[in-house]
Amino acid sequence: MTATAATRSPSLAAGRWRTVDIVVTAVLGVAFGVVFFAWNAVWGAVDPLFGAVKPLQYLISGVWLLPAVVAALIVRRPGAAIFAEVVAALVSALLGSVWGLDAVLSGVIQGAGAELVFAFALYRAWSLPVAMLAGAGAAVGEAIHDIAIYFRPDAFSLDFQLAITAAMIVSGVVIAGLGGWSLVRVLRQTGVLESFADDA
Repeated sequence: MTATAATRSPSLAAGRWRTVDIVVTAVLGVAFGVVFFAWNAVWGAVDPLFGAVKPLQYLISGVWLLPAVVAALIVRRPGAAIFAEVVAALVSALLGSVWGLDAVLSGVIQGAGAELVFAFALYRAWSLPVAMLAGAGAAVGEAIHDIAIYFRPDAFSLDFQLAITAAMIVSGVVIAGLGGWSLVRVLRQTGVLESFADDA
């Protein structure tokens, strides 16, 4: 741990938000909201390609879980995962998401899934395994929401629901977890995150 990171640890442990934390989390949320809107178009374009193997489409759903992991890894404050995910979902909805305001509900549940993992780590562990678990947690939230709203038991078999859930979790671990952690590593190397601790 660097001296700079060490001096910030008490603030992190106390969970106090600085102005820069709020601004950066909000900016990340807005940026990912634009990404969400673009990804919605990609999702719609590839949807006809899956047909009977619909669950496989969810192997790319992890893009919608990225802000929860990325914001938490950068800002390291309780609530950052939910904050960023909800802002991203809200921006996507305002830009005209095909899912409307339901995107915001989805963002809340997905963000909460990631948030729980960071909370279990007491907001002190920011390693790759924790990031991947957070991605999985967000994916579980995604599955809970989507199965309740779009893939209800009265219309879809348990096998179908389990297949979708498994695909979401794999995508959450790889795209949101590994991908989010790698993105933060790259951003740190550019020097734009000097205001934030980088000890794992």
